[in-house]
Amino acid sequence: MFAVMRTVAAFLCGIIFSLGLILGGILNPSNVLSFLNVSGNWNPALVFVLGSAVFVTFCGFWLKKNLSHPLLDATFQISTARQIDKSLIAGSCLFGLGWGLTGLCPGPAIASFFLLQSKSLLFLLGLIVGTMVFSYRNSVWRNFLRFR
Repeated sequence: MFAVMRTVAAFLCGIIFSLGLILGGILNPSNVLSFLNVSGNWNPALVFVLGSAVFVTFCGFWLKKNLSHPLLDATFQISTARQIDKSLIAGSCLFGLGWGLTGLCPGPAIASFFLLQSKSLLFLLGLIVGTMVFSYRNSVWRNFLRFR
């Protein structure tokens, strides 16, 4: 029963997140590109979307600080990694480059997938292929280092 409750809660959170993306206008790549174009015709509307994301994150960390454990799990699942390495920098650069070129990032692309937008479908295909290549490269690299 506990696992079902977690699945339902995750599904509801995904629906709320998707609705927020739709209402915020972030599913429209032209809105994102005009927000990122600070030297041209800048559209500041997405500041409110980003501000609400920061507010929700702040509330989540406040809850973590004031609760002994989450409602539907035994412990909080928060990364303890503090190291900035080449992989983090490269991933951040690729994310920013993809966002700037297409106006899409993974959340809005998945949400707009159900609207059958061709740009989103192509983006998701690239995301899947890129993830598979990254996974394969990492496994090959780990095996190489193990046998040295």
